[in-house]
Amino acid sequence: QVQLVESGGGLVQAGGSLRLSCAASGHTFSSYAMSWFRQAPGKEREYVAGISRSGFSTNYADSWKGRFTISRDNAKNTVYLQMNSLKPEDTAVYYCAAVGPGGDYANPTFWGQGTQVTVSS
Repeated sequence: QVQLVESGGGLVQAGGSLRLSCAASGHTFSSYAMSWFRQAPGKEREYVAGISRSGFSTNYADSWKGRFTISRDNAKNTVYLQMNSLKPEDTAVYYCAAVGPGGDYANPTFWGQGTQVTVSS
């Protein structure tokens, strides 16, 4: 099991950049592949990106490939989401998640509480 806490959300102007962080508890962080999701008001939660246990392999939803970058630092028990060229429609609550055995990036096992990202016009 793992507990996840997101941070780094806030207000940013359109065209700007923001880096989200997700800190995990314990020394077992490297046992989990990790994912990022987001959910805007009135919309379904959507998959953004995923990263393997080692960080060697990454996966992106087509809509965000080229703007968002997922990475991890297992020594710091942290996964990141670098967001560039932000748009007002990127406004949402962003969640990190850990993938258990038998799951995949889009079907994680453990969820963080989320962090709000607001992109102004």
